[in-house]
Amino acid sequence: MIERWISNDLTLKRWRRFKKLKRAMISVWIFAFLLFLSVTAEMWANSSPIVMSYQGKIYFPVYKYYHPAEFGQTFGAITDYRNLDWEASGNWALWPLVPWNPRESNPDVDIYPGPPSGQNWFGTDDRGRDVLARLIYGFRYSIGFALLVWLSAYTVGVIAGALMGFAGGLTDLLGQRLVEVIESMPFLIILITLVSIFGASLTVLVLLMTFFSWVGISAYMRAEFLKLRKREFVEAARSQGVGTGRIIFKHILPNGLSPLITFSPFFIASNISVLAILDYLGFGLPPPTPSWGELLQQAQAHFTIAWWLAVFPSAAMIITLTSLNLIGEGIREAFDPRK
Repeated sequence: MIERWISNDLTLKRWRRFKKLKRAMISVWIFAFLLFLSVTAEMWANSSPIVMSYQGKIYFPVYKYYHPAEFGQTFGAITDYRNLDWEASGNWALWPLVPWNPRESNPDVDIYPGPPSGQNWFGTDDRGRDVLARLIYGFRYSIGFALLVWLSAYTVGVIAGALMGFAGGLTDLLGQRLVEVIESMPFLIILITLVSIFGASLTVLVLLMTFFSWVGISAYMRAEFLKLRKREFVEAARSQGVGTGRIIFKHILPNGLSPLITFSPFFIASNISVLAILDYLGFGLPPPTPSWGELLQQAQAHFTIAWWLAVFPSAAMIITLTSLNLIGEGIREAFDPRK
């Protein structure tokens, strides 16, 4: 089906070469499943029913907020769906597989963190929250952070690399000195210091990571533009009076996309690792945001009694990072010019 959408012969050859690598294709399906699970997390882990019938009316609590007064509850601003009268005739509800939201504690667990059980399949953390629910929602924040940094850093890196490589001269000289200054900085120490000053939030972390991450891709794009700016098709475009911006983004950039595509899975994987490290150290997303790194930090604090806090988050990290790295290897193999 995908081959029908691909009209370019070279792209089709690369796709067929990628398909031959079974480990890469399996990794694509695994990562796609994890991504789907995370995007639709409310359908799988939630304390609200997916769909319910109550007193003759149909409700969709996962998709829409209903005030407690609508169900006769006079306390609070959040409906307690578990304590509704489900014994009455005609009342029913379809619950998610994991009937817990990631910020909710299980009051029936005697000791926190609690081991895996029928109520909490992967156990609970040190506040009684369901580990599986926090893993599912934690992937959403991890991949969201990684994709935002990837998009912003690659945008800045492509523009900077294009300007340095295409213009050359003083622009290239000053740009390279700036790159060298940023590369010489102790990245993690400065990042932790700035987070402690400005506070931790998704926006702040993305901006700080973008500041440190764009230099890598800019070097590759600079090399591509230095290589391509004197090619025949560029000279032909100049001779026809084509503007500089059109030459850069219409003629050179599409022919220099290999580094962007090849390094993207590795870049996304590294950003997931960075967020986990920051969360583990306490400088990541603010609590009670679901976080894989926070679960690993709890595992370190309770390493003698809560093995599940180490095993399940570690397994999630290994599966995700391995899938992305194998996808990256498959893309690199498919784009190898020697083949």
